[in-house]
Amino acid sequence: MSTAVVVLDAASTAYDFAPDHPMQPARLVLLEELSRRLGVLGRPGVEVLPARVADDQEILTVHDSDFVRVVRAASDPTTRPVLPKLLAYGIGGDDVPAFDGMHEAAARLAGGTLEAVEAVVAGRAPRAVHAAGGMHHARASQAAGFCVYNDAAIGIRRALDRGVRRVLYVDLDAHHGDGVERTFWDDPRVVTFSIHETGEVLFPGTGFVQDLGGAGALGTAVNLPLPPRTGGEGWLRALQAVLPVLARAMRPELIVSQHGADAHRDDPLADLALTLEAQREAALLVRDLADELCEGRWVAVGGGGYAITDVVPRAWTHLLAIVTGDPLPANGPLPQDWTQVATRIAREHGLPDPRHQTTLGDHHELAVRDWSRGYDPEDPLDRAVQACRRSVFPEWGLDPFYD
Repeated sequence: MSTAVVVLDAASTAYDFAPDHPMQPARLVLLEELSRRLGVLGRPGVEVLPARVADDQEILTVHDSDFVRVVRAASDPTTRPVLPKLLAYGIGGDDVPAFDGMHEAAARLAGGTLEAVEAVVAGRAPRAVHAAGGMHHARASQAAGFCVYNDAAIGIRRALDRGVRRVLYVDLDAHHGDGVERTFWDDPRVVTFSIHETGEVLFPGTGFVQDLGGAGALGTAVNLPLPPRTGGEGWLRALQAVLPVLARAMRPELIVSQHGADAHRDDPLADLALTLEAQREAALLVRDLADELCEGRWVAVGGGGYAITDVVPRAWTHLLAIVTGDPLPANGPLPQDWTQVATRIAREHGLPDPRHQTTLGDHHELAVRDWSRGYDPEDPLDRAVQACRRSVFPEWGLDPFYD
């Protein structure tokens, strides 16, 4: 039995919309380079696997057949439908432009997450991570938000089909995990928890506290929308005030978490203000919940993250380290030549040079005030947290005013 599985494949960089698109595959190149140099991928018992291409039957467990046919057709310039037809399926605009080989590239992301889920569900390893995954906006018949096939939803569906009775999905991306939520809206076996910048100001404009799930699954959609510019301490305060209480109430058999790095203060596509230390702490919280509640069974995927050279490689190297064993120090040293390495990779991919970096963190000391010490009704963050608790906790027989 492996201690952990890491799905990491150079072929995943084929998921590449355009040179000027925010989602740049260079982030995966940088992640692999940094993780290898810090010894994370070479730890004893860690199994590194390639990402296979998911077949149509696997994709169709979540997506409609018409949509898959359009994605296939859009992948070949000789069969690509006219723009109006593509746009009806969310393809062809600035967010999800069609590109050659799109179906295979997107199916590989789905296959990578399936590999991670299969490894954990089959008992080959207690934990697995697939950083190229996390395409949480894709819907049954529509691409959206840089996402073509929803690998997280496909992976959760596989776990359910393999006999897992309760799955907790934790979405830490700055944007609401709407595609996964929609997929399991009526399924009481899956709780989808998303902490994100409020949809009042940020794409996709969804994920409000009153969105609780379908009639037969009330309380299984959990949304914690936060005000813009929420910092790391406030974000962690909100996360700790809701997630552990709900997780302990539902008793999952598997946790699947999405670790979009775009909640970081330097990300250009959102307005939260997290530090790397806060993102690392959230991954540790998810790990601890998996250890406490489901014998360590945990699958982590990537997601958003558009500060390509300065944030994503460090954030996800922390994630890989936590999945594969001991966490790296929050501000542990980077390889001495890391800035030169990152600069070379950035220039090869037409990206701006990175800033000079020497550590894995932002040198930010976390001081999180525990929710049990009381909340301030004048604080917009605390009001958002209490609104979530009052909306969801009664569906689980929990008192929103006490843990």
